[in-house]
Amino acid sequence: MPHLAASPHQGSARASLYEDITSRIIAELEAGRLPWAQPWDAGQASVGLPYNVVSDRRYSGINILTLWHAVMTRGFRGHGFLTFRQAAALGGSVRRGERGIGVVYTRRAGSGTSEPHKDGEGERKAGFAFLKQFTVFSVDQCDDLPDKYHVPAAPIPDGLILPQAEALIAATGADFRIGGASAYYSPRHDFVAVPHPQDFFEPVDWHRTAFHELGHWTGHASRLDRNQTGSFGSKPYGREELVAEMAGAFVCAALGISPTVRHADYIGSWLEIIREDHRAILRAASAASKAADYLLAFRPDTPAPRAAASAATLSVLPGGVENGLVIERIAA
Repeated sequence: MPHLAASPHQGSARASLYEDITSRIIAELEAGRLPWAQPWDAGQASVGLPYNVVSDRRYSGINILTLWHAVMTRGFRGHGFLTFRQAAALGGSVRRGERGIGVVYTRRAGSGTSEPHKDGEGERKAGFAFLKQFTVFSVDQCDDLPDKYHVPAAPIPDGLILPQAEALIAATGADFRIGGASAYYSPRHDFVAVPHPQDFFEPVDWHRTAFHELGHWTGHASRLDRNQTGSFGSKPYGREELVAEMAGAFVCAALGISPTVRHADYIGSWLEIIREDHRAILRAASAASKAADYLLAFRPDTPAPRAAASAATLSVLPGGVENGLVIERIAA
């Protein structure tokens, strides 16, 4: 079957879509805000990942950032979205004058299939794929939807390490070490190290750091096999940090955890990476979404969870003790 080339109009539209997304992310970073962190008030949306209320599927990749931005800037009370037709099918309607939010999905040519957007470029081995855009609305923009779509999130229980986080970490099978003065992942020895929760100014911020490092852990060659060979300060290193930072934010959101910390140390390098390549943020968001999904699949309450190779090793180290054998590591 001959290869079908995209028309100049399609190529221009796709480039414009990449540029629009990238420009919005750059504007947020330049303002000192991380678009994958959720700086909204308790009186607005509870912490969580955006999802389609009809299919109950979470949006992924760049769509998470796009919909989080909409929640933050428009003051939506929740993370549920649906299309115009889905609202009508439920017996509701989108209020007149409401503006939708553009999300993207991968449409395939040459194979006759399409699927929800999972990677920034839509690259697959069979045929070829390109991004298409469609519009969704928050349930807050609709009238007459069934009450179940407006159920508020359950309150988060108290505790230094929240039980839902502790259960997920244990279920991963990761060698997870608590103690010492630094947070990092060692690719060579394949373990995560984080300080004690009580060493943080705000103990809830321990969770973001823990899942940031577990985001790195997913990139090991035996798991998602990302490039983790970059030296500190290099572009590959910056790309991996960007993936881990977003992955940590996505996992915390899925668990209903709202840290206050913002890992902004790498904003300069992230801006450089994103400005050079308009597709970089889509690639990073895609990789982060895959990393978060990999971790969240271990949740005990997830149907048919991925079984861990062995029970996780949660080692609590004495204060100030770090493993002296670590030669290569990826810091928080």
